[in-house]
Amino acid sequence: MYRFTFLAAAVVALALSLPPQAAYPGVPVSAFNGQNLPTLAPIIKKVAEGVVSITIRAPVKQMSDQPPGQIQDPMDDPVLRGLFGLPGMSQQKESFTAGSGVVIDAVKGYIVTNYHVIENADRVTVTFLDGRQVDGLLAGDDPDTDIALIKVPPGNLIAIPLGDSDRLEVGDFVLAIGNPFNVGQTVTSGIVSGLKRNVMGLEGYEDFIQTDASINPGNSGGALLNLRGELVGVNAAIVDVKGGNVGIGFAIPINMVRAIADQLEKYGAVDRGELGFSMAGAAPDLAKKWHLPPGRSGVVITKVDPKSAAERAGIKPGDLVTAIGDTPVADVPDLRNRLALMRVGDVAELTVLRGVQSFRIRATLREPPWNALDGAQIAPLLEGALFTNAPEGTIEKGVQVATVLAGSSAWRSGLREGDVIVSVNHKRVIGTDQFTAEAGKTPNAMELDVIRDGEDLLLSIRLDEGQTGNKPNH
Repeated sequence: MYRFTFLAAAVVALALSLPPQAAYPGVPVSAFNGQNLPTLAPIIKKVAEGVVSITIRAPVKQMSDQPPGQIQDPMDDPVLRGLFGLPGMSQQKESFTAGSGVVIDAVKGYIVTNYHVIENADRVTVTFLDGRQVDGLLAGDDPDTDIALIKVPPGNLIAIPLGDSDRLEVGDFVLAIGNPFNVGQTVTSGIVSGLKRNVMGLEGYEDFIQTDASINPGNSGGALLNLRGELVGVNAAIVDVKGGNVGIGFAIPINMVRAIADQLEKYGAVDRGELGFSMAGAAPDLAKKWHLPPGRSGVVITKVDPKSAAERAGIKPGDLVTAIGDTPVADVPDLRNRLALMRVGDVAELTVLRGVQSFRIRATLREPPWNALDGAQIAPLLEGALFTNAPEGTIEKGVQVATVLAGSSAWRSGLREGDVIVSVNHKRVIGTDQFTAEAGKTPNAMELDVIRDGEDLLLSIRLDEGQTGNKPNH
């Protein structure tokens, strides 16, 4: 399994070997020994003060968090101390540099960073390039996209201008700025290696910019810039295999960051709605099943939940969603990510192809069902997922996975949102009560019969050592 850690980017090695004006039009040059050499210094000088270092204070890891097999003093248990009339133990805390952040609004004093940078913090300290330190307040966070918004007193701040991540292309040069290893602000460079990466299992909603980034703890939450000095992404993670860098790093696109940060500023959280349909990519077999025109890209609606927002809006199974708003839909993750940026009550305008007729459908996102069962209450293997009875009209009765947090035990067990579980250990289950009873009998190992997008799957899952359902430590 991949292990993820903080980011920085790799160094571009070609700059000095080509004529600067021809090789990099628009890149500043600097005279040296009679030669004009390409330099990124003017760009860095404009934006460097907009990147900050973030230090948090968090509880010291408690004895109860120790791996199995390590000795624990019973008197560290607060319940036992109370029974014996002993005074309570004060919770020890420690401060450490957790990552980086970027000033995105100098007038209001807003800084964006990763959620995993400030997770569990009870105090956040922001350090600027000139050495100033101020306490930051958490304005809001969204674990599903790994974004957090910090507010500091406005005044004497420099914000980095926001770019348009939708205009990025593979091969574009990018710069990364952050505070790796707490050595001080560091600038590195690389290229965009890939776009719309969404199969890494890092976050709940993934649309990563891939860049050739090196392993530098402390760069999470730092800036990914284009050569105009515009913020195009917030660095989030790298693939770290057996402790070594493999040149695959990820940043959250600034367009996603901007949408989430706007909601965090206004509401303090993201109140995601749902339309209530299942979808799949327009693969040839599905296109043939639904009689879709050949060569059409988009997302096929495979099921519409009864009494859902989608049903009320007139969406039907077999509809091909080709765009949301004025933006074409590439695939299932693309549509899912775009809907995830919308709140309850927002209207999604979908362009739908039904047969040979194309038209637009306006659907208002509604609250997800609240009668969901928390998988953590059933078994460690299911921690991180919420379960509901399969909606009326579902072909197979069972228990549906309402949501599942990426990186959780349930996610690592193979469960995905929309799965319908029809049996546990080969015993039929048609509701959450039966599911709870059967799964609770074997909480650390079980076999689940699952229906996903109309196909039958068998998940044979077992609790690995150290698997607790927590998000991966980036």
